[in-house]
Amino acid sequence: MHISETCDETDVQDPDTGQAVIPGADAPPPRLITGIATTDATVTDAEMTEPVHHMLAARDLLPAEHFLDSGYASAELIVGMKKTFGVTLVTPVLMNSSPQARAGAGFDRTAFTIDWDKRQATCPRGDTSTWWSPATLRGTKAIVIKFDKETCRPCPVRDQCTRSKTGGRTLSLQPREVQEVLDHARLQQDDEQWRAKYGTRAGIEGTIHQAVAVTGMRHARYLGLQKTHLEHVFSAVALNLIRLDAWWNGHPLDRTRVSHLARLDQQDFNLTG
Repeated sequence: MHISETCDETDVQDPDTGQAVIPGADAPPPRLITGIATTDATVTDAEMTEPVHHMLAARDLLPAEHFLDSGYASAELIVGMKKTFGVTLVTPVLMNSSPQARAGAGFDRTAFTIDWDKRQATCPRGDTSTWWSPATLRGTKAIVIKFDKETCRPCPVRDQCTRSKTGGRTLSLQPREVQEVLDHARLQQDDEQWRAKYGTRAGIEGTIHQAVAVTGMRHARYLGLQKTHLEHVFSAVALNLIRLDAWWNGHPLDRTRVSHLARLDQQDFNLTG
């Protein structure tokens, strides 16, 4: 199951009057489930990113920003969802997996300056590449950049740049738009402010826990995908009603979990021996 829910932390206001949509509701609106998708276990999360957005768009429920688990996103999907739906995906992306990046030493791809218009790369020592060619790597469009071996061979920092014994340094990039989005996302996710913002997504974990604990959503009561999906939809409706009832009656749901042991520690006890 794939669950989508709202995550607004401010009161919902009428754009014309500026008044709260529900007068008297002082607390922020509850997080409501806006979409449920049910798939076979063999379907990956990334395969569901676009269908989920189509489902939300059909009901006029697309968000401006969509907080996702990293399994739902890739640089291509970040670009595609922005172009097709106008939605910004807020999600961690895979970090650079080059040997230099993994080791945290030497010159990884970010140490090279890329001139997309001239189709040329410049290394940290100021030398330029001699080869720029579109390619397909593992079924994905890419750009392969090579530096001349005669340039790299006498370089005093060669061992920090390439493991090749005879050839020059090679870089692999994704197409420009995708690569620039990927670089920007990697830079962002190292920022503490971005990490704090992304913490908003943790709320869906609480929703999944509530769905399992209250409705038994992980136990299919029927055979077949369509019936199981209908069960998931009924469960989502039940959770929304529970949340709305708590909000309307001034009993907001707990936003943080406190263990039973921690609750005991918060209480005062009088013991007599």
